Amino acid sequence: MKFINYLEKITGVGIYPLVSLIIFFLFFVGLTIWVIKADKGYIGELKRIPFTDNDSSNIN
Repeated sequence: MKFINYLEKITGVGIYPLVSLIIFFLFFVGLTIWVIKADKGYIGELKRIPFTDNDSSNIN
């Protein structure tokens, strides 16, 4: 028996692809809105994080 046959026996299984598509879509819409509205100074600070020179990160 193939896997698709097991899925056909589950009642209401057709809603799962729709729910996952909606979650996927809402996540990326939310992410896009956050990127557009984010403070540019905060984004610039995040860009510089790997290049900051602080003594606490040096292990000698």
